[in-house]
Amino acid sequence: MTPLRLLPRVLHVAAVLVRYRIDDLIDEAHVMRPLRWLRALLPRPRKQIAARPRGARLRLALTELGPIWVKAGQVLSTRRDLIPEDVADELAHLQDQVPPFPGEVARTIVEESLGKPIGELYASFDEVPLASASIAQVHAARLLPSLPPSPSERGGRSPSAQRWGEGSRSRGAAFGGFGPSPDAARRHEALGQGRQLHPEGEGKFAQPSAARSIGREVVVKVLRPNVARNIAHNLELLDALAGMVERWHPQADKIRPRDMFNEVAKTLHNELNLQNEGANASLLRRNFENSDDLYVPEIFWSHTGEKVLTMERVHGIPADDVVALDKAGIDRRALAAKGVRLFYEQVFRDNFFHADAHPGNIWVDPTRTREPRFIALDFGIMGSLPDEDQYWLAENFIAMFERNYRRIAELHLAAGWMPRHIRVDELEAAIRTVCEPYFTRPLSEISLAEVIAKLFSTARKFELTLQPQLILLQKTLLNVEGLGRQLDPQIDIWSVAQPVLKRIVADRYSARHALREIRKRVPEWLRIAPLIPERIHSALEKLAEGNGPLQFGEREMENLRMLQREIQRRILVAAFGGALLIGAALVYALGQRQSVWLPAVLAIIGFVSFATAWPWKRAKE
Repeated sequence: MTPLRLLPRVLHVAAVLVRYRIDDLIDEAHVMRPLRWLRALLPRPRKQIAARPRGARLRLALTELGPIWVKAGQVLSTRRDLIPEDVADELAHLQDQVPPFPGEVARTIVEESLGKPIGELYASFDEVPLASASIAQVHAARLLPSLPPSPSERGGRSPSAQRWGEGSRSRGAAFGGFGPSPDAARRHEALGQGRQLHPEGEGKFAQPSAARSIGREVVVKVLRPNVARNIAHNLELLDALAGMVERWHPQADKIRPRDMFNEVAKTLHNELNLQNEGANASLLRRNFENSDDLYVPEIFWSHTGEKVLTMERVHGIPADDVVALDKAGIDRRALAAKGVRLFYEQVFRDNFFHADAHPGNIWVDPTRTREPRFIALDFGIMGSLPDEDQYWLAENFIAMFERNYRRIAELHLAAGWMPRHIRVDELEAAIRTVCEPYFTRPLSEISLAEVIAKLFSTARKFELTLQPQLILLQKTLLNVEGLGRQLDPQIDIWSVAQPVLKRIVADRYSARHALREIRKRVPEWLRIAPLIPERIHSALEKLAEGNGPLQFGEREMENLRMLQREIQRRILVAAFGGALLIGAALVYALGQRQSVWLPAVLAIIGFVSFATAWPWKRAKE
């Protein structure tokens, strides 16, 4: 039930959406039917707005609603199972940029969070931010020289000492998803002066003694003041809107507005604790320690807390800046193949993958030309899969590589992604219909991400149910494949991916791996073995007494209690709305006919309240 105190804010959001004429989404999906009532009250849209596609209009509407709504749109762009493909593509272009807050405030937050004066933490701290977004902003800093160099710096593997600015865009620090401020951009070159390539070869650096004496370059990410309260304020409104969609939409069980809200809320709450991002970066760095394919900046935990994240500053070329990569002499063909291999290694070897791998978050180390290396940034959105889904997905990929459509259909059913009543032969025919047109093309022209997206879309007609992480994986594959084709338009994704995946699967599900897993579980099995007879006896006794598993559990009772509370709220709101309608009629009948504003306002509020309480979905059924 939507609280009445939220009604003005709900109406404001509805008015913005209707002003941008999100008609396609309203008419096609029947979302929030009351929005139709506002059309007659608002002016016609400007021609330049009306001419835009629906996804672009929704993107503009979210931008007008504010930064938290922009962040929500960015999160939803990763859930292509919940929103149309064209809308997801537009939401992925949302830019999360807001005016910076004062540097003195950032300094205060750092000192309060880390419990020390700024002078005891950093040799220098630039109060002018490099970039600013809705959740946090980033400042350049230097550590005190007392901190020892990291293992990567001792081995000369870090790209942080590379001089920035030669053939790259205006990106000069380890912060993904942020746009650098003009004042900061003018100073990037100065921060890189005095460093030169090591004469012994690429990827190594000769740092002047002066640079070593003043400490390492870092970036400091600081949460915005009062951001938690602002997010809670907006999440309350989003929760109310999700409830309205759930109540009015005829297919709410398939759209799953609560899942949308939970995804946004989970992501925003995670971003309120910068230690989450730091932990993600540390794990990914450990997975690719000493890798020639991927570099992950170091996190300085002594300078990190819930509101502050201190990370090694790195410099590189955005992965989609083909002109700069060619100017630097980077082997783009080798780089594209490495990008594909990295995706499969993260997903199937490590089960921990970077789920926001757009070019702004993936750079290229400019010092390594013959053996190019990626640099990963922004670790707020990471993905992992349950072990079972990981196995089923790997087998699906292999079956697709081998064009074994029957196997794909059987795997979808065995994985529990579809109900058991679905016929295998019908599903196989549908999969063949999707895949065969693609396999008539040369392999270099086949988009694996596009095939998987079409498969998921077709499978939804067979009541497909997928976990959000699998959809996140699909979006990541789309980004990786798109980047690979930008770097090398002739790349054969299939021939690059198939041997990597087969090797990983053969190792992961080998007899040796199975024995290792059994050895891990033996102590646990030995611990519960003596309890098994007693538990079997107890279960048999409960069945004999009629207290078996068919009794109501706590979850069922809680559902009944929630339904009872929902019915009570609806009755109260309907009664309130009816009373206002009656009051409006009485005021109009007994008052002065010239003054119609008061009864009109009462009637509108009463009608909206009564309509809000009406069970639209059940009425339709």
